[in-house]
Amino acid sequence: MFTSDDLRFVAALSRASSLAAAARELQVTPSAVTQRLQELERRAGLRLVDRSSRRIALTSEGELLAGCGARIAADLAGLGDELAARRGVVAGHLRILAPFGFGRRWLAPITGRFCRDHPEVRIELVLSDRFDRIPDASWDLAVHIGELRASSLEVHQLAPNDRIVCAAPRLLERFGTPCKPADLRDLPCLALRENDEDVTLWRFTDGNGSTTRVRIEPRLSCNDGEVIRGWAVDGYGFIARSEWSVHDDLQAGRLLRVLTDDRMPAAPVVALVGAQNRRTARTSVMLRYLQDALTPTPWRQPRGDRAVPI
Repeated sequence: MFTSDDLRFVAALSRASSLAAAARELQVTPSAVTQRLQELERRAGLRLVDRSSRRIALTSEGELLAGCGARIAADLAGLGDELAARRGVVAGHLRILAPFGFGRRWLAPITGRFCRDHPEVRIELVLSDRFDRIPDASWDLAVHIGELRASSLEVHQLAPNDRIVCAAPRLLERFGTPCKPADLRDLPCLALRENDEDVTLWRFTDGNGSTTRVRIEPRLSCNDGEVIRGWAVDGYGFIARSEWSVHDDLQAGRLLRVLTDDRMPAAPVVALVGAQNRRTARTSVMLRYLQDALTPTPWRQPRGDRAVPI
């Protein structure tokens, strides 16, 4: 009664908040999704999706079909992995989730090299700064930076990464160098607005373990890290950024680090693997690629010694 395409279609519906969202994932028109759903419900003789509100939800029958489909898809993927392993190759589809800035700078070249070395793997690199809004079941491996909320996902450390405060030399010449975190309250600062974090509250810990919280008044703010970095280089304000994103500017002298005796909370780079993907060969190999590419930590190497994966 149902084909593998039908099962993939229902799986997409289970992950989507609306028929339009499902259409975007499936790369078809919303009307095509509606027509296919009506045809599937006609063949099943059951209502599979509750469309009584703006958000869609699977009925109990739809949930049953989605669950069975997920198990069948996993079995098929496992069979494909086993057959590929017997041929000594890594194959299949790998969906990777990563933040925009880090994904552009580091994940893109690593995944490109992976596909070059494993031509039977198809990679979909999804860049998003709204990690919490993407269902775990929709990706195989995710790269996360910073504090991680309690999760049942398998966590693998990739690289250390500190958050630091820095500014352009011209800004320091104009306003002076802050001696303590509280000085930032009276200085022009820039804020990167991402996720749902309180980006105007900067926390510091000194060498004695004492914590200071500083509420900044951002002179400029943006939801794009590259815009914030560019503003900082142009001398518009102090920024608190991950060291991976400002390493080149620090090395070139475009930015200077301040408050070196006070540490902000670290933002380590980790890889997350869902329970359903722990035995996938392509996921394991990709994870090793990430670990190898980020060891030693490239943004902690002298500029001339840094190996950029190509």
